[in-house]
Amino acid sequence: MQITDVRVRKVAKEGKLKAVVSITIDEEFVVHDIKVIEGEKGLFIAMPSKKALDGEYRDIAHPINSGTRERIQSTILARYQQALEEEPEPLVVDEM
Repeated sequence: MQITDVRVRKVAKEGKLKAVVSITIDEEFVVHDIKVIEGEKGLFIAMPSKKALDGEYRDIAHPINSGTRERIQSTILARYQQALEEEPEPLVVDEM
């Protein structure tokens, strides 16, 4: 399995949610609404989920082993960091 595309949509508001990401796998399968979240121990991803009848949130799509989860997370977080670095510098106006 290869992650062939990562699209990052940064979240402008303050809070723990930093971005929403879509990944393409093997140029054939897309997973939307993966969240980049700032936790107590740093950034992590949360897979797309929905609220069940019992009130709990359950993942809609997720990796079935920790190695795959780590590979997806490291790829997404690297692309998120790249997106932050690509952000244009704020405009500074000289006072004269």
